[in-house]
Amino acid sequence: MNDFEARDVDVVVIGAGQAGLSGAYHLRRAGFEPDRDFVVLDHAPRPGGAWQFRWPSLTYGKVHGMHALPGMELTGADPDRPSSAVIARYFADYEDAFGLRVHRPVDVSAVREGEGGRLRVETSEGRYAARALINATGTWDRPFWPRYPGQETFRGRQLHTANYPGPEEFAGQRVVVVGGGASGTQHLMEIAEYAAATTWVTRRPPVFREGPFTEEWGRAAVAMVEERVRQGLAPRSVVSVTGLPLNDAIRAARESGVLERLPMFDRITPSGVAWDDGRVVDADVILWATGFRPVIDHLAPLKLRTPGGGIQIDGTRAVRDERVHLVGYGPSASTIGANRAGRAAVREIRALLSAPPLEVA
Repeated sequence: MNDFEARDVDVVVIGAGQAGLSGAYHLRRAGFEPDRDFVVLDHAPRPGGAWQFRWPSLTYGKVHGMHALPGMELTGADPDRPSSAVIARYFADYEDAFGLRVHRPVDVSAVREGEGGRLRVETSEGRYAARALINATGTWDRPFWPRYPGQETFRGRQLHTANYPGPEEFAGQRVVVVGGGASGTQHLMEIAEYAAATTWVTRRPPVFREGPFTEEWGRAAVAMVEERVRQGLAPRSVVSVTGLPLNDAIRAARESGVLERLPMFDRITPSGVAWDDGRVVDADVILWATGFRPVIDHLAPLKLRTPGGGIQIDGTRAVRDERVHLVGYGPSASTIGANRAGRAAVREIRALLSAPPLEVA
């Protein structure tokens, strides 16, 4: 199939989570027409981005720092309802309110160099020839599973945060929770109320942060993550920089011993985990709350990765290809960051598309 069989658009937006919807909103505000000038592709079965897959016990009242999408507030949400339902409904209403016409479910297999300076976007619904790309694919579809000796011998159950079903399923079981981030601590505190025993292990000692999360502190944390992606290094999460905020629930869990952390085990045995110093812990379940990695393999044909393992970006723009913008990546991987990144990406795309083409000698 040649590029002339592809559908021409100015911009393709890949992903309809917070970052993708923000980008689509700002494209619409800038005068781009959905399904004529730009198209939004989402592989999920329904609106809601990654939120639709969150575990039922993560109610809206437990969500930290969920910022409204640009142009439409989220009001009147029941804090006791699952966040998956609340935010999915909000995203669906948002798509309708602004007529974003998201195509779903659509899988994007590759983005390649096309003809005439366009990008060729290969998808399950055909090909698009785009002048620019907003990549907003997030991380949810790429859970990170560390590998440890003996992992394949474990007779119990292993699962990741991406498949966490809620705490009730662990009733009467001995559970090892791996990971020192927000998800790991939330899982641990929930499961402890049902499990026969819990063990918490992390690679590094967790850092608990006292005091309010101020705007100044937030900017400093984002700046540290931003510096990594500016250098082309693999991005770190913002929470890895900010630490875990201390609240009443975490204080109580620390006092009760639930959040008593052990260093990372050295190997996995058929019946549990073990350390080289002789310590062993029997377990029925190992829950890997070990985070996610950016979903960017479809961009591989463009050769954007650097030797540092990441994609070097300036703002939202890929340094190696000014047509490609990554939102919800690195420093914009928070809800407020995604909103700002969507606006910034559209500003640069407008300038790119209005610039005269380069003359070829």
